[in-house]
Amino acid sequence: MKMLPGGVTAPKGFQASGVHCGVKKGKGDGNQPPMSKMPEVLEGKKDLALILSERECTAAAVYTLNRVKAAPLYVTMDHLENGEAQGIVANSGNANACAPNSHEHAERMCELAAAATGLKASDFVVASTGVIGQELNIAAIEQGLPQAAAQLSKDGSDAAANAIMTTDTVKKELAVSCMVGGKTVTIGAIAKGSGMIHPNMGTMLCFVTTDCAVTQEMLSDALHEIVPRTFNRVTIDGDTSTNDMCVVLANGMAENPLIEWKDDNYTVFYKTLYSVFEQLARSIAADGEGASKLITCTVRNARSEESAERLSKSVVGSSLVKAAMFGSDANWGRVLCAMGYSKAPFRPEFVDVKFRSVVGEVLVCRQGAGVDFDEEQATTILSQDEVVIDVDLHEGDQQATCWGCDLTYDYVKINGDYRT
Repeated sequence: MKMLPGGVTAPKGFQASGVHCGVKKGKGDGNQPPMSKMPEVLEGKKDLALILSERECTAAAVYTLNRVKAAPLYVTMDHLENGEAQGIVANSGNANACAPNSHEHAERMCELAAAATGLKASDFVVASTGVIGQELNIAAIEQGLPQAAAQLSKDGSDAAANAIMTTDTVKKELAVSCMVGGKTVTIGAIAKGSGMIHPNMGTMLCFVTTDCAVTQEMLSDALHEIVPRTFNRVTIDGDTSTNDMCVVLANGMAENPLIEWKDDNYTVFYKTLYSVFEQLARSIAADGEGASKLITCTVRNARSEESAERLSKSVVGSSLVKAAMFGSDANWGRVLCAMGYSKAPFRPEFVDVKFRSVVGEVLVCRQGAGVDFDEEQATTILSQDEVVIDVDLHEGDQQATCWGCDLTYDYVKINGDYRT
């Protein structure tokens, strides 16, 4: 695998753009003045993204398991019934969930994207992120989509990545290439995610493009196998969003032998896609709302991967563990406590716990009991940008890694007035 610049436009045949159209201006009542009369709309954060392929793509997606789902997800599900799509349109600033006219507005976004690009509305995936319960300012999107279409380019991934951000502090964008059947295949991706993250499907929002030739069945299988081991192992705050979606578009322009079986070519594609998702999962966890450090928990030598995952996710999801990590406090008892209520089987009397970072590691628990350790050394270890909580169960040969972040004062500040 080789890292590349370009994000979602790195694969052959893809263009993207991101513009500021003023989604947060007005209340979606259709009475917005035109952009020419709103000079301030031309400034500020980008809030409308467009991704387009030259060719029709094989498409696969996963969605939130929250029973309350935003309208764009239902529209996307409908559009992807045939396993095909050619573009993605997405906005930030408003979730278009539990709001008046939400389904109509989601459909309208696709119609506008189609009109601006010469395609059909059903060719588009649609996504939204932002405040729940407020009507989408569709008038702003009506004004902005022609501009987004006009700015589509091979250099547009950066703009699109910025346009889907909400409380994110950094963009999530990457691209990699690999060799499949003697041809160079490229996978590009952008994602957003900072809060309301405890995914039960895939991710917050993640848009993936590839020029790989792969059948819809194989693409969907890869997506559904990789997501549970990457994005579903991230937790920021225990809240599963109404808008979570992960979509992959594959246009086949790499001209590799079609992947239609789980052969060696599939394995290469699978491993590359896995790497992309894992890197994005880590970056999302590290950029949790208010976070000052990434927390990685690996549970090793478990009876099963499922139990290791449940234990690990319980640890990184614990508010008390997260608070201890914020304070660089080696309070290992909170780790065992979180494991104990996870409902996963394990023997506490066998458990060893270490804290590790780039400056070293310290054993804080052996066989379920505390050991003497250097508190000053432990504080130094826990003060780094990434802290690893290493848990050894001594019961089997399976393991799982989950990612989270610390719980800081800023998390409360951000979410205390998020809507207003």
